[in-house]
Amino acid sequence: MSKVCEVTGKKVMFGNNVSFSINKTKRRFDVNVSKKKFYVPEEDRWVTLNVSSRGLKIINKKGISAVLKEIDSKK
Repeated sequence: MSKVCEVTGKKVMFGNNVSFSINKTKRRFDVNVSKKKFYVPEEDRWVTLNVSSRGLKIINKKGISAVLKEIDSKK
């Protein structure tokens, strides 16, 4: 499974880690993605999503059913 948050769409970024002596080394900025199960009471089912910590905040604020509707409309 790729490291992409299904709620926010955040992905892995690549960049240079620049030191004081101007040496550049490639660096990966990984997203803190974890697989979580959420219960949707309207449909009486469980949904598994790859969610980052920012995605969890959005789900807590809006609710799981509203977030699922947004995900479906984006596809």
